[in-house]
Amino acid sequence: MTDTLENTITILERLVSFDSISGKPTHGIVGYIQDYLSSLGVESTLSYDDAGERANVFATIGPQIDGGAVLNGHTDVVPVEGQNWSNDPFTLTRDGTKLHGRGSVDMKGFLACVLGSVPAFKAANLSKPIHIAFSYDEETGGYGMPVLLQHMAGKAFRPAVVIVGEPTEMNIITGHKGGYEMRTEVTGFEVHSCNPFKGTNAISAAMKVISKIEEIGARFAANPYPGSPYDPPFTTLNVGIIEGGAARNATAGWCNFDWEFRPMPGEDGDKVVDELKAYAAAELLPGMKAISPNADINIITESPVPPLDDSNAAEAAAFVTEVTGLNSQGVVSFGTDAGYFSNAGFSTVVFGPGSISRAHQPDEYVETAELAQGLDFMTKIAHRLSN
Repeated sequence: MTDTLENTITILERLVSFDSISGKPTHGIVGYIQDYLSSLGVESTLSYDDAGERANVFATIGPQIDGGAVLNGHTDVVPVEGQNWSNDPFTLTRDGTKLHGRGSVDMKGFLACVLGSVPAFKAANLSKPIHIAFSYDEETGGYGMPVLLQHMAGKAFRPAVVIVGEPTEMNIITGHKGGYEMRTEVTGFEVHSCNPFKGTNAISAAMKVISKIEEIGARFAANPYPGSPYDPPFTTLNVGIIEGGAARNATAGWCNFDWEFRPMPGEDGDKVVDELKAYAAAELLPGMKAISPNADINIITESPVPPLDDSNAAEAAAFVTEVTGLNSQGVVSFGTDAGYFSNAGFSTVVFGPGSISRAHQPDEYVETAELAQGLDFMTKIAHRLSN
């Protein structure tokens, strides 16, 4: 195990070294993964975005038959701009038992555990396959998943269960909230600020839309689901980025802001979008267009990330229980690619090493003991699927 752990840390060091921010081309990290698998005699296939710049990786170890398990993780990470890191975020830094680096826990640590276990997978006498499925752009809405699922649908075999290795502290997660990735683009009309009433200030209009978003969020917060296992037990909304305008002495001709909301499983997220669009159309646009016909408020759903509904998790949860001996199940409020798999009919759970509490933060880290836990889990999976 010691040699395997050190090899896994070396793999993690290489994975972290790739600046694989969501939306960027994935040639570097995907090329490394493909070359690594090829060096061990494992053939992998890629499925690309429309531009051919970002790719998912899929590989099968063992017999190409129905059944077996998919080990899923994402190769992208969130940006580091504006964060105060102690060291280069794209250089894995050891501090005792902590391994610091962007993506070390979310979720390149899990990817490293999977890749570090490939020799063990190859050596096992697998009667059912182990599939490796690494996706792109999970952090910004799971854009790689429809492409990956279409790619998998073209295979002659169908996996039985999917394990999404997001950091859950090795707890079996059978449900999580959804996530609507949103963008609002406001077009105003620029005039000199000596008489702003002749113009339409896009920032002012954006503020009113944001106030409506806050109002909707407060309404959800005031009506939590009694006895819900989710924390918090209601749909949440958040505005994360705002930009606009050209000068302090001119009305803003444009303002864009990115935001998201995380509906509870079973809630119709489209109703939130429809309410905002109706508010903009009835309360804001008439006055704006009276000044400038080109004024507009465009509320865009960039990606409706599906929740993970535990109604389709039983087989995967039972598999992890049989492998690990763990039998407690829970839910989380953060989103993953698991909802995509579940909606496609795959029994899916989220289960992986490390804590989400360290994700997306400066000096993000994973513990060496957590990687050891991940490797132990991989060994047990190989044993479970062997003759």
